[in-house]
Amino acid sequence: MQTNLADFIKGTADGDEAEAILRACVHCGFCTATCPTYQLLGDELDGPRGRIYLIKQVLEGAEPTRKTQLHLDRCLTCRNCETTCPSGVKYGRLVDIGRRVVDERVPRPLGDRIKRTTLKEFLPRTSLFKPAFRAGQLARPLLSTGLQDKLQPARKAGAWPTRTHARKMLVLEGCVQPAMAPNINAATARVLDACGVQVIVAPKAGCCGAVRYHLNDQKAGLIDMRRNIDAWWPYVEQGQVEAIVMTASGCGVTVKEYGHLLAHDEAYAAKAGRIAMLTRDLSEILPEFEEELAAQLKGKITKRIAYHPPCTLQHGQQIRGKVEGLLRAAGVDVRLCADSHLCCGSAGTYSVLHPEIAHELRDRKLANLEATGAEEIVSANIGCMSHLQSGTQTPVTHWIELIDRALA
Repeated sequence: MQTNLADFIKGTADGDEAEAILRACVHCGFCTATCPTYQLLGDELDGPRGRIYLIKQVLEGAEPTRKTQLHLDRCLTCRNCETTCPSGVKYGRLVDIGRRVVDERVPRPLGDRIKRTTLKEFLPRTSLFKPAFRAGQLARPLLSTGLQDKLQPARKAGAWPTRTHARKMLVLEGCVQPAMAPNINAATARVLDACGVQVIVAPKAGCCGAVRYHLNDQKAGLIDMRRNIDAWWPYVEQGQVEAIVMTASGCGVTVKEYGHLLAHDEAYAAKAGRIAMLTRDLSEILPEFEEELAAQLKGKITKRIAYHPPCTLQHGQQIRGKVEGLLRAAGVDVRLCADSHLCCGSAGTYSVLHPEIAHELRDRKLANLEATGAEEIVSANIGCMSHLQSGTQTPVTHWIELIDRALA
């Protein structure tokens, strides 16, 4: 695609990146076939190709409108289109740039501003979110259906292992996961402890930066990223850890992009690149121990399991088959549902900002998951788990919790 960027962005880091992405797009339209919002709404401007046109027009000097903003907002950033695209268009990065530029030029309605500000200031701060989540659970029967959906009972964390091992890995606690599902990281620590690996939490690490970055407060998102780098760097610099483990794929895809997002920060570029290289989703770690885990798990998980691969894992990180492979090696009857490549509708804060679309996608996903006849649904991201659980009585857990229960 030919481009003629306007002076306000031409020659800037974002401009150069956006231009390269736009030029890679050949408008073939393959992306529309796997775009959840295009499938639901049937509007070209609510699909990747249409949004690319809108972003191109804005970057070339066209004045964006509230309608432009809405079409970009409706994108789930699931990145399914990136998996489908034969030209390798990095749509996720382009839409981040486009949203920032449009937000700078188009004022949002007051209600929208309040909602977004609350999310980006509240969710990343565990010290605020955790007590508020607990209070919300106590008052759950009195709240709206939408809020009740977000306040599912949290499974208590079991004991954190105390043994010391020569092999050590950091784990990111994250922002909402410690309140909503504290057992995920505890289960991870126990399973890896059984494999001879000690899991460490850096006290000052917190939100990965995705919440604020994808709500178009990109400067604040980068601050969150730098804080995590500072928290992890002493462990990395001294060679104390061999990896940084991610138990939420939404965090993992962001941390793996630290090197790119901070490439123009002289003080952090090299460190960010090193952190990104050390970052591994949990599903990339455990296959090393597949044989011994399979031997211990054989015959212990007898019920049928449905696995929902989050978009941030299968499209963002391009990791497929590892979770299912590990479970199948242990003799687990694990199924993928029809259209397993499509988004469940959670998409970070999307389910709060666009509940109607999110709920329709959730219900479609659950219908397909339940058609597998599974007695339990497992996933790899806290957002997906919470969103899916709000629409079903079938238990929705993290796949590592399944393994942890069987090993206990």
